[in-house]
Amino acid sequence: MKNTQNDELSRFWFMVCNAVPPVGIYLYFKYKNYYPNKAKRALTSAMIGIPMTLVMSYILNT
Repeated sequence: MKNTQNDELSRFWFMVCNAVPPVGIYLYFKYKNYYPNKAKRALTSAMIGIPMTLVMSYILNT
């Protein structure tokens, strides 16, 4: 069942998914059936956040 109302991930959750990728993966599985666009954006943000987190942790540890 797809719901077209409110099918957009907020900026707050987009940034949280970038900073903490497991949150984005969790939100993807939570929303994938009812809000497919929201789920896709959460997963995309998490996949972008993983390399960003690795690079930032490397930079901050050197």
